[in-house]
Amino acid sequence: MRVLVSDIGGTNARFAIAELARGERLLHDSVREYPAAQFASAADAARHFLAELGERADAAVFAVAGRVRLEEAHITNHPWRIRAPDIGAALGTGRVALINDFAAQAMAISRLGAADVAAVGDIAWPGFDLRAAQTYAVIGPGTGLGVGGLLVRNGRCFALETEGGHAGFAPSRPRDMAVLECLMRRFGRVSCERLVSGPGLVNLYAAVCELEGVAAEDLSPAQINAQAVGGDARCAHAVELFCAAFGSMAGDLVLTLGAWDGVFLAGGVVPKLLGSLQGGSFREAFEAKGRFAPAMAEVPSAAIVHACSGLLGAAAHAAETYEGAMAA
Repeated sequence: MRVLVSDIGGTNARFAIAELARGERLLHDSVREYPAAQFASAADAARHFLAELGERADAAVFAVAGRVRLEEAHITNHPWRIRAPDIGAALGTGRVALINDFAAQAMAISRLGAADVAAVGDIAWPGFDLRAAQTYAVIGPGTGLGVGGLLVRNGRCFALETEGGHAGFAPSRPRDMAVLECLMRRFGRVSCERLVSGPGLVNLYAAVCELEGVAAEDLSPAQINAQAVGGDARCAHAVELFCAAFGSMAGDLVLTLGAWDGVFLAGGVVPKLLGSLQGGSFREAFEAKGRFAPAMAEVPSAAIVHACSGLLGAAAHAAETYEGAMAA
């Protein structure tokens, strides 16, 4: 069985072919990425992908950055409305699954090896073991902030789909309060995504400039990071605030889910800020949970550096979903 797997965010849409036969194999030479704005719909993008490769699909799994309900999803930061029946009609198959993009990232944990992760902090992840009961959290900034979890019970994996990136930001330091007040004047309610995402880094830089009484330059997230590395104090301050907020949110997620086996950092922003995340502010805020600080100090945090973890997780979901069809 050949399955079209897709990872669709607010900016880009990724596609690949996974081959199911006693497990799954993601065909890495089939991976393609397109700007979502290039197509009128996800179905159009999928048709273009298959035509470009001269491929077919017996089934499809679409991991989408938005809430999935009744075989339909709206991309949170893009106007696409995705319906499983529409995808099936476009591809000529009745086997179409829509899942949240961070459900796919969660499923990817079960397929990650040592080379696919980088430690953030001193606690190393011992690796995945399907035989043990485990609970993981996954959180990651991109165009938005994705949040999910993975439960491993009785030799099976269960992904948790959430919209935790839209939970309210909880400041834990006086300077965080000042930043929050800046963002509240702009947005009203301030969700975690307003700080920890690509646009969130821009928001933090603007807040730093406002607090210092200077005009913010029109900088992209990549430019802010580059100027931080180059020694710009305001950009460096914004990156430090980002890492600390990210660490605090990740720690709260561990407490909320009971994810004592580890938290994984995913999304397109993580590899670009990996050095800063490993620099200390992330773990300091991650562990600063009052009476639970000693317990948090024992929880591993790891950045996913696999280039296609969303597609890898979608392929894992396909293997779970279509196992019965393969047996038949």
